[in-house]
Amino acid sequence: MKFNPFVTSDRSKNRKHHFNEPSHMRQKVMLSPQSKALRQKYICSMRISKDDEVQVVRGHYKGQHISKTVQVYRKKCVIYIERVQRENSTAVHAGIHPNKEVSTRLKLDKDRKKILEHKAKSQQAGKEKGKYKEELIEKIQE
Repeated sequence: MKFNPFVTSDRSKNRKHHFNEPSHMRQKVMLSPQSKALRQKYICSMRISKDDEVQVVRGHYKGQHISKTVQVYRKKCVIYIERVQRENSTAVHAGIHPNKEVSTRLKLDKDRKKILEHKAKSQQAGKEKGKYKEELIEKIQE
């Protein structure tokens, strides 16, 4: 059921919008899940970037080897990984969607550290949101 009259539910228009998205919006779609160790340390998902170490977990190229990302191609919504190549050619990397892989190590520069700190702070605020503390309840009752 359609709730917002200003947003279309037409399939062809939604597909057109999805495939013609600008790069800055496509970057938000290209999140990759983190490994269990990184989830405990940082957050559940992060935008993928070049030189991150990843492991393919779903699809034709899944395996246990960990390798670096060579290129992030936002126009096609794929990433290219070091050791994953097409079977019929020798030097062509195969494109993999970021959802089909897990990040095992992040390349942390100052901007990505800032993003992680910001997300961790908002996560902590979300855990405390809606919970009343004892001091506050005592003040209200007085």
